Amino acid sequence: MSQINLHEIIRQQQEQLTAIQAQIQALLAAQGGVGAGEATTGPNRGSHMEVAKPAIFNGEARRVGGFIIACRLYIKMKLRGNTVEEQVQWVLTYVQGGSTDVWKENIMDELESGEVEYKSVEEFLTCLRKEFRGGEEESVKAAELRKMEQGGKMMEEFIQEFKRAAKGSRYEGRPLVEEFKRGMNSGIRRKLMEAENLPTSIKQWYRRATAFDRNWRESRREEERLRGKKEAGGGGQKQERQSLP
Repeated sequence: MSQINLHEIIRQQQEQLTAIQAQIQALLAAQGGVGAGEATTGPNRGSHMEVAKPAIFNGEARRVGGFIIACRLYIKMKLRGNTVEEQVQWVLTYVQGGSTDVWKENIMDELESGEVEYKSVEEFLTCLRKEFRGGEEESVKAAELRKMEQGGKMMEEFIQEFKRAAKGSRYEGRPLVEEFKRGMNSGIRRKLMEAENLPTSIKQWYRRATAFDRNWRESRREEERLRGKKEAGGGGQKQERQSLP
């Protein structure tokens, strides 16, 4: 066999091997598996893992949070390479029954007509949460707001917690101010109520309450410092008197 023929046979075998590898890759891709020789890292690193699919969501407010978490996990592990439209449609297949049917039908009509276009599946999941948990979340926030008290917290910390609870509670204007007044410590509330120019807006209450709280804490630190200094001085005099003959 000549050297030329040998090279030709090797070349043909290499071409056949390449074609077979391509077929294997195509079959594995169609089955959702990891390609031969492909590392299990990168965007598709979870494609070979078993991930539980979400349970059917029928519109119950108490279940919407768990449903969204399950959808996020599955999409992250299995559908990251899909388009946003495909991911949204996949979520909709698990939205069935109860109060969801009409909403689902409207969403599908809007998607098909181009009325609505989601930039990400997260945007769609946020809309789903608002639709089926809005009333419950609002009542939870309002209840949390009504129970808040400053206690030993600094006013800045209390205000940040109060703002988080107020957001989404539908409290605003005078009712919001009243809840803030109720929650702050009585000493600061009394000082503010006795002031000549009573705060009116919630922002004014935040600002004035923070200033009073800081002044009060500074005053306490100064009193403790002076008390400690006085006690130290008094103890020294007492010790000196006791050492006298």
